[in-house]
Amino acid sequence: MTAVELGGLASQSGLVDGVAYELMPMRFHRFAGGRVLLTNLVGEHLFVADHELMTILSGCAAGDLLRHLRGKHLVRLPGETLPLELLALKARTRQWRLAQFTSLHLFVVTLRCDHACRYCQVSRQNSTANAQHYDMSADTAEASLDLVFKSPASAIKIEFQGGEPLLNLERIEHIAISARRRNETAGKDLAFVVASNLALVDDDVIELAREHDLHFSTSIDGARTLHNRNRPRPGGDSWERAMAGIDRIRTELGGDRVSALMTTTDLTLASASDVIDAYVGAGLYDIFLRPISPYGFARRESSKARYDVERWLAFYEEGLDRIIALNNQGVPVRERYASIVLTKILTNDDPGYVDLMSPAGIGIGALVYNYDGGVFASDEGRMLAETGDQTFRLGEVGTDSYHDIIGSDALLSPLEESFAASAPMCSDCAFEPYCGADPVYHHATTGDFLGHKATSAFCQRNMGIFELILGRFTDDPVARRVFQSWVQR
Repeated sequence: MTAVELGGLASQSGLVDGVAYELMPMRFHRFAGGRVLLTNLVGEHLFVADHELMTILSGCAAGDLLRHLRGKHLVRLPGETLPLELLALKARTRQWRLAQFTSLHLFVVTLRCDHACRYCQVSRQNSTANAQHYDMSADTAEASLDLVFKSPASAIKIEFQGGEPLLNLERIEHIAISARRRNETAGKDLAFVVASNLALVDDDVIELAREHDLHFSTSIDGARTLHNRNRPRPGGDSWERAMAGIDRIRTELGGDRVSALMTTTDLTLASASDVIDAYVGAGLYDIFLRPISPYGFARRESSKARYDVERWLAFYEEGLDRIIALNNQGVPVRERYASIVLTKILTNDDPGYVDLMSPAGIGIGALVYNYDGGVFASDEGRMLAETGDQTFRLGEVGTDSYHDIIGSDALLSPLEESFAASAPMCSDCAFEPYCGADPVYHHATTGDFLGHKATSAFCQRNMGIFELILGRFTDDPVARRVFQSWVQR
């Protein structure tokens, strides 16, 4: 029996097959060893044995099994209304962020960069390129801020992107000052992040960060040799400069002012544990194990860094197991993607991570203001535009109004196709409450916002991660304890 048939049974009124309970909407997924995962509309889950699934569907569940099913809102007794009311309340609560769009605003203050990363996604320009052509102007910055403060979100985060944003420090300072001035009236919870390789951190950067409470996000791909191969710069000292920048920010501004993430290339796949150990050795206890993305230069040079989903999942599993082992030894390191997934599995909250939102997080989760005044639905959409694909360009600052941009077909069309609960295959998938939609990725790889789920690397990767995390959580007491400590409550 398929998940579609389960949903049909769940929608019937009265008794089901003459038995004294009714199935509520549920989906299932078979795990190895004869176990079956059941999930309801909001992701509450229960593992049952294969023979128990048939018992449930035949209307013969009783005792502890029936009690567990009722507790997870997978069945209800005839005439009960409270389970439906609770399920509806949880579904509404899970979508609370939709009323808060858009909270993340990315300013591409320059395309110039002093690095030549082998997986670069943003079609960088040489750091000596003419700034007039590739730097954001003051007028563009002000027109972008006009749109930022039209957002209904109570919390606004402005993230400075590049290229290397520290090459246009003047514009970062200008935007921070202007945003703070505007916020005296708007009263938003305002925050700033600089996404930087940290090679250019100096006295001026530190002073600006201190004055405007700037936080930093950087890239660390592993130990020195791997990092410098992935992220070359003149002098071959990318890793050394990044470490020096991290140390200086921590010392002069505070330990919470800088974080790091990594990108997995083909060079990384055989060394997951080494990557984890390099992070811990550098005092970095938050790790985000990310696959490479098919955008910008990374797409054109994919033959250098290409790998399949199976290899990446093996890398992720090795890394996650190493992190669990370190936690068991008293080292409090966390894998950030697993933390996001676990929050969706174990609580009724949605952390709002753009790639795991349904409808998709493009536009409503984040907007991008390019150096040239273009407004994009996502950073990945901006990356595609740099290689000639303008599909996700929503408008122009200073020309198009906030309502024209948010209501544009360029945003509404992919959003309409990004409701995972109604997408082919997604609607039948037990992992749907934990997953999301990525119309930019599927457009880039298939030319279609929806994509072909059976062959989608996005789907295969997430399904593999969900299986891994749920399996570890269910079977391994050590992993369960570690995972529970990561949940964002």
